[in-house]
Amino acid sequence: MNQSEKNSTSANRATSNRIGFLFVLVVILLLVVILNLSLGSVRIPLREIVRVLFGQPGVKESWVFIISNYRLPKIITAIAAGMALSASGLQMQTMFRNPLADPFILGINSGASLGVAIAIMGASLATGLFIPTLSVGGDLGLIGAASLGAAFVMALILLVGKRVQNPTTLLILGLMFGHATGALVSLLVYFSAPEKVKAYSIWSFGSFSGVTWQQLQVLIPVVIFGLGILAFLPKGLNALLLGEDYAKTMGLNVSRLRVLVLISSSVLSGAITAFCGPIGFIGVAVPHIARNLFKTSNHKLLIPAVILIGAIVAVMADLIAQMPGSQFVLPINVVTSLFGAPFVLWIVLKRKQGAASFSV
Repeated sequence: MNQSEKNSTSANRATSNRIGFLFVLVVILLLVVILNLSLGSVRIPLREIVRVLFGQPGVKESWVFIISNYRLPKIITAIAAGMALSASGLQMQTMFRNPLADPFILGINSGASLGVAIAIMGASLATGLFIPTLSVGGDLGLIGAASLGAAFVMALILLVGKRVQNPTTLLILGLMFGHATGALVSLLVYFSAPEKVKAYSIWSFGSFSGVTWQQLQVLIPVVIFGLGILAFLPKGLNALLLGEDYAKTMGLNVSRLRVLVLISSSVLSGAITAFCGPIGFIGVAVPHIARNLFKTSNHKLLIPAVILIGAIVAVMADLIAQMPGSQFVLPINVVTSLFGAPFVLWIVLKRKQGAASFSV
C-alpha cells in the first residue's frame, strides 16, 4: 500500500469515527431529554413517562399535565434554543475569524433585546398594548422585532467590518454597539410603567419554561428556516476560513454569503431571544467544544455537531436550573454564565497571541 492509499484509508477511518460520534451525540441527547422529563420538583418514573408519551391510560392526571403542558414544551424549546444559538455562533466565528465571536459578544443579542424592549415597553407607552399577551399575531410581532433588532446591529458590524481589518478592533466595536443598544433599553425602562419593566426584567433573565405549544408553532418553523439557510453554506464557510481573497479566487460570492449569514444568524438569535430571553455563552462555547471533540473545522461536520451539542448543553442547563428535587428554578442565564464564563476564559488563555484558531 503506497502513501496516498494509506492517507485515503486514514481519512476514511477518521470520517467514519466522526459520523459514529454524531450518532453517540444523538443517544446522549435522548438520554438527557429523558432525564429532564423525569427529574424536577416532582419525580416521575421512566415507565410512566413512556406511557404518557404514547398516550396510554392509567397514568396520574397530575403527571400527564406536568409532562404534556410543562416539561415537554420546555425541553423542545431548550433543544431549539441550543441548536439556534450554537449555529449562529459558529457562523459568526467563521465569518469574523474570531474565536470569541457570538451574537451576545458582538452586540447582536443586544439588538434583539432592544427590539423586544421596544415591542414590550415602547408599544405599551404609545398604544397601551402589551404585545406578549397577544396570540399568534403578537408572537410574530415579537419575533419580528427581535430579528430586526439583531439584523440591524449585525448589518452595522458588517458595514464597519469592510473598513476594519483587525478582528480585535471589530470585536470592541461590536461591544460598543451592545452598550449603545443597552443604553436605549435603559431609557425605555426608565420611562415605562412598573408592570412593563417587571415583565421585561423577568424576560431578560432567560427561561425555556415560558413558551407554550402555540408559541412553539411560531418558534420552530423560524428556527428551521434559519438552520435551512445554514445547510447551504458549508462550502462557503470553509472557504472563508482561508480568507476572503482565497474565497473570491474560488468563485465564491462573498457579499452574497455575508447576506445569507446575516439572515440566518439574526433570525436564529432573534427568535430565541424573543421567546427565551438573551441567553449568553452557548453561542461562543459550543462551536469550540465541537472543534475539540471532532478535531476539525470542516463545516460539513461542524454544523451537525454544533446543532447536537448545542441541544445537549441547553437541555442540561435547563436540568441544572431546575435543581431537581427543589422548588426553586434558577434563571438560565445564571447557569450558562457560571459554566460558560470559565470556559471563555480558558479559550482566551489557550489561544496563542496572533495565531489562527481555525484549521480545515
